[in-house]
Amino acid sequence: MKALLSIGGASGSIYGIRLFEELLKAGIEVHLIVSEGAKKIIEHETNYTYNALKKKTNFCYDNSDMFAGPASGSFEIDAMVVCPCSMKTLSAIANGYADTLTSRAASCFLKEERKLILVPRETPLNLPSIKNMENAKLAGAIILPTMPGFYHKPKKIDDLVDFIVGKVLDQLKIKHTLFKRWGK
Repeated sequence: MKALLSIGGASGSIYGIRLFEELLKAGIEVHLIVSEGAKKIIEHETNYTYNALKKKTNFCYDNSDMFAGPASGSFEIDAMVVCPCSMKTLSAIANGYADTLTSRAASCFLKEERKLILVPRETPLNLPSIKNMENAKLAGAIILPTMPGFYHKPKKIDDLVDFIVGKVLDQLKIKHTLFKRWGK
């Protein structure tokens, strides 16, 4: 499997970083985009750096490079995840405004009817954001907000992060043991 992961400029970059680590651990070929905002947020919110992430993959694209492979629907990647997904990027995707590589690639995934997972991290939500989620869903995206469950009895913040990452992996049909499932 090949996956395109875009780490967006919303707070919660740890979700994207943990997903990146789990995809690599599962042997997935990860193509990575990190927005300019995300590069700063990663360093502000975590102990990671953009350069450290970039070194872990052979496929890293500049979010402004509209000549990169993912800008074309003919580029062969199985699934795309925007994690976290800022409201700006959600709006661009929901309204077909392909001004970055992330939003252009997402547009390609929608038109090619490939799996596109958007992981918004914002609260509370205003009406335009809710409408944008609806439009993205109607266009074929999976909306997977960072709303952790608690039935797995989390003990630390990492448990809450892993719950969301596990939910993304579930959507990608990738086996994991990041959280205890309901009823088990």
